[in-house]
Order: sequence, then structure tokens, then C-alpha cells
Amino acid sequence: MFNISSYFPITDPTLIFFVVMLIILFAPIVMGKLRIPHIVGMVLAGVLVGKYGLNILVRDASFELFGRVGLYYIMFLAALEMDMEGVKRNKYRILIFGLVTFIIPFVLTAFIGLHFLDYTMAASLLLGTIMASNTLISYPIIARYGLQRKASVVLSVGSSMFSLLVALVVLAAIVAAHQGTSSGWFWLLFTVKFIVYVAAMIWLIPRLTRWFLRRYSDSVMQFIFVMAILFMSAALSDMAGVEGIFGAFLAGLILNRYIPRLSPLMNRIEFIGNAIFIPYFLIGVGMLINVRLLFQGGRILWVVFWIVVAGTLGKALAAYLSQRLFRMPLLAGHMMFGLTSAHAAGAIAMVMVGMTLPVAGGGFLVNADMLNGVVIMILVTCVISSVMTDWASRQMILHAKELPSEPRHRKADDELILVPVKYPEYADNLISLAMLVRNPHLNRGLIALNVVYDDANMRYNQEQGERLLEHCEKLVSAADVPIQTQVRIAANIANGIKHAFNEYKASEIIIGMHMHKENSSTFWGDFHQSLFNGLNCQIMMARIRQPLNTIRLIQVAVPSRAEYEPGFYRWLERLCRLAENLECRITFYGRRDTLALINAYVQNVHPSVRSEMTEMDHWNELPNLASTIADDHLFVVITARKGTVSYKNAQEHLPEELDRYFSGTNLIIIFPDQYGKGSDEITFAEPKHQEEQSLWEWLRDHPWAERIKWLKRG
Repeated sequence: MFNISSYFPITDPTLIFFVVMLIILFAPIVMGKLRIPHIVGMVLAGVLVGKYGLNILVRDASFELFGRVGLYYIMFLAALEMDMEGVKRNKYRILIFGLVTFIIPFVLTAFIGLHFLDYTMAASLLLGTIMASNTLISYPIIARYGLQRKASVVLSVGSSMFSLLVALVVLAAIVAAHQGTSSGWFWLLFTVKFIVYVAAMIWLIPRLTRWFLRRYSDSVMQFIFVMAILFMSAALSDMAGVEGIFGAFLAGLILNRYIPRLSPLMNRIEFIGNAIFIPYFLIGVGMLINVRLLFQGGRILWVVFWIVVAGTLGKALAAYLSQRLFRMPLLAGHMMFGLTSAHAAGAIAMVMVGMTLPVAGGGFLVNADMLNGVVIMILVTCVISSVMTDWASRQMILHAKELPSEPRHRKADDELILVPVKYPEYADNLISLAMLVRNPHLNRGLIALNVVYDDANMRYNQEQGERLLEHCEKLVSAADVPIQTQVRIAANIANGIKHAFNEYKASEIIIGMHMHKENSSTFWGDFHQSLFNGLNCQIMMARIRQPLNTIRLIQVAVPSRAEYEPGFYRWLERLCRLAENLECRITFYGRRDTLALINAYVQNVHPSVRSEMTEMDHWNELPNLASTIADDHLFVVITARKGTVSYKNAQEHLPEELDRYFSGTNLIIIFPDQYGKGSDEITFAEPKHQEEQSLWEWLRDHPWAERIKWLKRG
């Protein structure tokens, strides 16, 4: 007879990978029908296919490799998506919560292990260390709901890392004491290695990252570079005497500001982790769990009961006590408990360390009861953590919908950005800028436009434009942003952009500044001036000389009376989004009354933005800012069209000043929104085209004028 059991467990690597892919594919579907968090589904699937379940798969080396990578990925993504400004604002809260969420479970579990489970002092302390730490196994739920920057999430992630660090230090002390190597020299060497490691990473990684990102824009190379940094940090952390998960978290913290949340690179990092490595890790954890032991009764049930009660109760007490101490809403306490209650690979790693420590009379510090109890505890706490986090996330989303609506100027649904592109070397930065200033909640996408002249080279230029737009599509699709593209043929570039703007009903334009002097020697080029004179929408002209994620500071020059322009809040909102996504500082220069309104808006709508207000009494002081701008700064000039309320005569010399004092800087010039539509016909009130310099200005500044004046004086 045909014996199907002879084919199991599967040992062929290809079939193992195939089965794992099926689990990753169908587990979310099945769990979604049952309304069970997907993470729990992955762990349960691991239990089902493991040797303690149906024995379908062998837990081969791939689970060890991908599982380790998945654990690193969870810690790395948690740090990468943290609101660093929130961490800075809540650093004392994180420290307090970290101590509380370590001490309470540690003391409670050690007491229970000593008095209820009859473990030795060393084994009880080890068990307490295991339960005092936690793994952010339910963090992908937070990412799915987009709640990474909530205060309760920031506190939970920061405190989890702090409690894990303390647990690893205590584990090192237990091992040293058990082996008889604990001494002053041991702790001195450990402290020196740890400090040197952290200092070296903080010094090396930012410099290396800025150097690499400025020179290499290839998406694959950037992803590989980030992965190399991640595993270098984890490996060096192991060498320093601390588990690699701390190094992965540290690498994420350092790279946080160089990888914007809305960038294609961030999308690739999340995609690879959530598609392969993290599910592999969760399935591998499930394969270690022996559910059959629960049905054998006896001491194992007693051990599992007390370990689960001690760990869960300790984490719950710490979360809700901290929530009351910080005067946060009860829902924040639920979230803090959900995120900090799970134990996974960190607990397994500590148990494995205990299994290598022999004790007098034979055996090891961790016996079979403790091992099985801890592994089953992992399943129970993963379920509790995932269910609680998912429920708290849903409640936060529902609660947010009851909050007062945002100001109309921020949530205006007319936002649709048009990005004309012509040169491949500038297209990436323009598209990246558009993605960083768009409102992701509207999900409107972008419009990429290429306009070619209707001349003899039209067909060739049309093909080149199509290739450029295909490149833009790939760049934008990597960040899951919708995009529309069009190659437009026109006899006049400015008219082609205007007509496309009106056809698509766009709200604003982001375009590159004129930088090809061989085509036109003027500052604005052949058509830019016609564009901002013919359209009353917001136009951002950008000259970006380096990747935007390497920008450290945005400096904004604001003219007086800018707050009276109709587009005041539109450009302010765009710059706040840019600073928020880049996690860099932003400084506004302007009059006191204008800065007061800007500061009020930033504090009320974007409180996480690090903003500074510096008074600049007169627009003539603009050249003085040149000495404060470094290579990795972005200088933004808010200008105005002639005849508008914030326009002043000093702005007539803006092209010359920018050419003379700011020629090598990263620059954005913004023409704010105006009421009405652009002029499409010649009228006496508004001519169709304005030259950069009037005839009268030309006569005034021409050398002949000086001669005429001299003759008159003579």
C-alpha cells in the first residue's frame, strides 16, 4: 500500500521553502477569516507543521538563519520607524517605564521560581531575567495600522530595548557568577567594550551612510548597504558581549533619519522583512513549541501556569502603573501592555544559554520542565500580546475618528502635484521631493510630465521622455505611490505645462530650476518665468544637489506680509511635511508677526517638527544667510509674484543674489498660491509675458546710462 507518512518530514530544502511560502501566503487569509492576528497564525502554523505537530517539516538550518535575520529585522524596523523626536521628548518616561517593566516581572518571577517552583537561586534569577525582557513580536500590527508614532508605542519600543539591555547585562552577570569568572576586571572589561562599541557605531555609521548615499543612488545597492550596516552592528554587538538584537536596534536608531518613512528604500526594507524574514522567524518559533506536554498533566502544567502568570501579571502591572504615573489614557495602558507582554527569541536565547551551564550533581541550570514551560509560555504570551495590541490599535483608530477635524488648509482635498521632468539626473530628486511633501492619507498620487518641442527631433525626444517617465514610474511604485505619466508635444514648453496642469486639475507644481547655462544664460531660463507669471498656483522650483535623506537642516527665508497670501498655509504645510519626513531641523527667518503665525501652526499641527524662529527684519539681509548654510542644508526662499501683497522691490534682485551668494547650495524657490486663475490672454492689466528685466531697467543699468549721467553732470 501507498504509505504517505514515508514522505514526511520533508527534508528537501526546495520543498521546505515551498511549504513555508504556502504558509506565509495562506496563514493571513485563514486568520483574517477567523479574525485572529496574523502573527498568531504564523506561530500556530509553525506548531502545526513542526515535529511536535504533524511533523511535516524539519527545522533545518534555514529556520535558524532566516529566524535570526527575522528577529534582527523586527528590532531594526522598530528602531527605524520610531519617532526620534518623541523619544527625545519622552526620554525620562522611557527610562522610568523601562526600569518598571524590568523590575516588577523580574522580582515577581524570581520569587515564584524560588518559592513555588523550587528552583535554585541561580535558576530563579535566570527565569526572572527571561520574563523581565520582552520581544516586540506584535510590532508589525502597529506598522499595519500606522500607529508607530503614538506616544504609547514610542514608550513601549524604547522601554523594551532598555529592559532587554538590562536583561542581557544581568544574564552576563549570572553566567559569570555561575562560572566563577565574575570579578571587577570582568565588569570593567565588559563596560569598556560596550561603551567603545556604541561610540564607534554612533561615529562610524552616519559618516559612512552620508558618503554612500551621496555617491550611489541605485536602489539595490542602497538596500544592500543598509543590510550590511544592520548585520555589521549585530555582529559587533555579539563581540562586545551583548546579544545581536541590541546591535540591530542600535543600527536602526542611527539610520532612522537617513531613511525617510515615505521613501522607496524604506518600502523595500519593510517589504522584504514582512514578506520573508519575519514570517520565517515566527514559523520557526512555533516549531519549537511542544503542545503535547500540556496534555500530559503533572508538574509541567504547574510550571507553565506560574511562568505565564508571573510574566503576564508583571508586565501588566508595569504597563498600567506607568500609564497612571504618566497620566495617559487607559487605552495607552492597553497598548503598552500588549506590546511589552510577548516573549519570543530573546527568551529562547536565554534559555539556551542556561542549558549550557552545568550544575553540581549532574544536569544543567535549565532543566526540561523550565525549557518546555518557557517555550509554551512563548505561545501563550504571543497570543495575548497580539490580541491585545490588535484590539488596542483598532480602538485608537476609532478614537482618532472622533477627534475634531483638522484645519481646512491642512486637509484640503484638492492636492494633486504635477512634476515636469526633463533631465534624468534631476528627476529622482524631484520625484522624491514630491513624495515627501504629498499627503499620503489622500492617496492622490503624482503626475509626471515630460514636454517635448514640436520640431525635427520630436520623435527622438518623445522616446527619451517615455524612458524617463518609465524610470519615474519604477521609483514611485517602489514606495506604493500612484502615478500618472504623460509625454506631451508642444510648440512652447511653458504652455505645454500649463495645459497639462489645467487638464489634470492639479493643485501645484514641483519643477527643477534652470541649471543648463548652455541653453540659456538667464537665471530663470527660457520658460520658468512665463510659467509662474501665467499660473497662480503654488510652484516649487528645486535645485537639489544631493539625496534629500542626507539633508540635516532646512532654512526658510520668509518675506514680510507672507501670511496675507492665499497660499501661506499650503507652502508651510509642505515644508513641515518635508522636515517631519526627513526628521531634520527647520529654521524660519522673517518678521516677528509672521514668525508668530508660523510657530503657532507648527506647534499645533506638527508638534514633532524641530523648528526654530529667527528674526530677519529686512529682505535685504538675505545674503547674510549664505554664511550659515552648509553643503547638507536646504535653503528655501519664499518669494512672490509682482503685484501681490508680499512682493517688494528688493525681490527684483533675487536672481542676482542667489547666483552670487547661494550658487552651490541646495535650493528651493516657492511661488505661493494666488487667488484666481492664470492669465491666458493679453490684457491691459496683465500682459501675457514679462521679461526678466524691463527696458527701463536695462537703460538704467547699462554702462551708457552712466555716461549720460556723467554728461549731464558735466
